[in-house]
Amino acid sequence: MARESYAALQAKIEKEINKLQKKAEVLQTKRRKPVINSIITSMREYDITPEEIAAAYGAGKPARAATGVRRKAGAPARAANAAKRAVAPKYRHPQTGETWSGRGKAPRWLAAEEAAGATRESFLIKE
Repeated sequence: MARESYAALQAKIEKEINKLQKKAEVLQTKRRKPVINSIITSMREYDITPEEIAAAYGAGKPARAATGVRRKAGAPARAANAAKRAVAPKYRHPQTGETWSGRGKAPRWLAAEEAAGATRESFLIKE
């Protein structure tokens, strides 16, 4: 009996999720219409063609997926092909030459040296 009530509860929750998703889509459509109308008005006012917009936007880029991942409001946009920058090493093991940037979890060699009594500052790269 517990199994049936779980399945019924899950179905009810999924139904509510679908209902809320539809409401969100309607809200987004309502908010987008005036923006699109404003863009079209500006295009007509300044005699801008859709081809010019496509070229300016980046005609070679794939179209945005309707169900894509959305950024939080105010979050900075990130280029799709932005390369991660290499971070200069901050710590170096004197015997092995292994390095660590100081970001993320400390490497095993540093954790082992600290457990043996060495200080992290003793492995700083001095430039």
